[in-house]
Amino acid sequence: MNQKRNKIQKKELLKFLIGGGSAVVVDYISYNVFLLTGWNVSMAKAVSYVCGAIVGFIINKLWTFESKEFSKTEIVRYIILYAVSACINAGVNKLVIIVLNMKILAFLCATGISTVLNFLGQKFFVFVKKERV
Repeated sequence: MNQKRNKIQKKELLKFLIGGGSAVVVDYISYNVFLLTGWNVSMAKAVSYVCGAIVGFIINKLWTFESKEFSKTEIVRYIILYAVSACINAGVNKLVIIVLNMKILAFLCATGISTVLNFLGQKFFVFVKKERV
């Protein structure tokens, strides 16, 4: 197996942070719009997270991890990763709001934890390149 592929590359991490930043902006804007329209915090966070996840999939598949071929397996794995990550994200968000009553800090904590999980999950689980023989 190619050892370089299994290492976290600086360029790949930078691309993920830029692409992920775009997804976070979508997440944050939609979260606040949902809150302004009267949604409860948990529902607003869950749906805004999904909006960001869709943007993240497109950017990370095509640009960050350069996975150009269509793969149903990638989609299924991405959904599994983001379902787990979304639960953790929403849970952290709610916990910080309960403990500290600070929505922006809750959002940042939830986003930070899910960012690490999502990078590792996408690199080593979702967009795994097959060895060519």
